[in-house]
Amino acid sequence: TPGRAHVLAIGNEKGGSGKSTTALHIVVALLKAGQRVATFDLDSRQKSFTHYIENRQAWARRTGLDLEIPHHIHISLGASMQIADNEVSEFTQFSNAIAAVERSFDFIVIDTPGNDNYLMRLAHSMADTLITPINDSFVDFDVLGTIDPSNYACTGVSHYATMVRAARRQRRRIDGAMTDWIVVRNRL
Repeated sequence: TPGRAHVLAIGNEKGGSGKSTTALHIVVALLKAGQRVATFDLDSRQKSFTHYIENRQAWARRTGLDLEIPHHIHISLGASMQIADNEVSEFTQFSNAIAAVERSFDFIVIDTPGNDNYLMRLAHSMADTLITPINDSFVDFDVLGTIDPSNYACTGVSHYATMVRAARRQRRRIDGAMTDWIVVRNRL
């Protein structure tokens, strides 16, 4: 959409696939290319992406280097014992933060948690580009589909790929846009 930031969501339901690391590398590359970048960390428990950015800020201060730092937002976990209340709180934080940055930045990079939750699904459905890092293993590939190890034939679609398909369909229904889905082989 003209005048709106391009939204990149980094997602995979499997922990340890390299989502936060991939997100940080993309952010630094965009910043070095002169782009205005806002970042979101939706993993309210782990906060790896937030820690990476805080470490980059601390290193820049300590060394006196003029490192590019994105405008960063961390969505905190709702405090209620009721899931519905937490979803409302998290949605409100996220939608207000997105509305505040979507027209003043070129890119929004969203690091999603390694589990299926409301915000992770919301980020997937609003992405212009979804990037899913995976490692070289059948365990990681299982997030996308099931493979017969004897002949390497795809025998089924995984729960994550099904969720991505639904998120892409929802995005198309809302504004007619298509979400590009890129699967990145993260480690060799």
